[in-house]
Amino acid sequence: MKRFSRSACLAALLVLALSVSARVGESSISAREALQYFKEVDAISRADGGRLWGVSLNGPLLLVDPETRIAYANQPDQQGRLQRAGEVLRGEIPTEINLANTAFDWAGTKWSMVMLPLPEDRHVRATLLIHELWHRIQDKLGLPSADAQNAHLDSRDGRYWLQLEWRALAAALAASGSERNKAISDAVLFRERRRAIFAGSGGTENAMEMHEGLAEYTGVALSGAPDPAKFVIDHELKDAPGKKTFVRSFAYASGPAYGLLLDATGQKWRENLSPKTDLAATLLHLSDLKLPDDVRAAAGERSHFYGGESLAAQEDERETSRRKLIARYRARLVDGPVLGIPLHQMQMQFDPGNLVPLDSLGTVYPNIRIVDDWGVLTVSDGDALLKADFSEITLPNDGEGWNSN
Repeated sequence: MKRFSRSACLAALLVLALSVSARVGESSISAREALQYFKEVDAISRADGGRLWGVSLNGPLLLVDPETRIAYANQPDQQGRLQRAGEVLRGEIPTEINLANTAFDWAGTKWSMVMLPLPEDRHVRATLLIHELWHRIQDKLGLPSADAQNAHLDSRDGRYWLQLEWRALAAALAASGSERNKAISDAVLFRERRRAIFAGSGGTENAMEMHEGLAEYTGVALSGAPDPAKFVIDHELKDAPGKKTFVRSFAYASGPAYGLLLDATGQKWRENLSPKTDLAATLLHLSDLKLPDDVRAAAGERSHFYGGESLAAQEDERETSRRKLIARYRARLVDGPVLGIPLHQMQMQFDPGNLVPLDSLGTVYPNIRIVDDWGVLTVSDGDALLKADFSEITLPNDGEGWNSN
């Protein structure tokens, strides 16, 4: 790999002046519309009354237009950066802040931030808003945010057994009694088969489910959907297989599915959770179910009931394409002339649905925005390789698809 010196790397970037623009831009929604969304959230929080998690989910919320960075807030910040706009507050998010659906600290306040426009369906919209509000309070629950690496879920076997798990979870949510128990056993069986193939994957998967999975479960549980189980089947579990990659998005499907099935046991499962909790193992225990001794044989046999043959053929075809893609990324980001930029106090904004693990070298981000002490890097239509330890990002030296300030 041909690399350039540290000074050359840093010279390629201009120091970012961290200042808040005084420009007053436009937003994709009006203050009145923002107020309506805030009222929806407030009504949901009041109806819950802190019963689900023992604390109120309502709190500082920003609705942000990603094009103009104009934000509406439901309450003032601690530094007076937001200005009153009718019954809400309005301001502009500075450029050193990455925009994403997330929880973050700004202007002396910890916020939940949600990108505009919001979904038109009110139950989908409520799920998204409550999901992000949960992230703001998750530290109080002893469940800190996690960035666990699950690169194995982009492999043929990882994807295959995960999708079988999802299919069994959908069957469990749609059934009751003994049929539900059978489907639960199948889901956990496929899960354990996958984890037996990839050593150490149980811990990293659990960490992501306790982070994004519980956030999505909370959103669904409080969304007001008349049939939450059907909602998860028709949305999270239906949409999940269509994602380009599952490495960060998988928990959005499995988390709410396991959460609702745990709720159906009627037992207090949300107490004493930790980042290491295995939702599937907890469900198996509370349902008084056990797996067969020979997990490998049983998983192979049960896979036939969930379309395993056609799914295997589909994943074989994808694996062939994936290997070609990895070869292209290696040629462009490892073997060819590259620019390696060190990361110090990095914050990043990216699409979790299109990441490509590159073996032990790290992960390829087709689009990403990074803010660091040297400025801002934007990869909008290109390739960037981020090391697994987040110490460096590598770019093609031709400058195609990226720019810096």
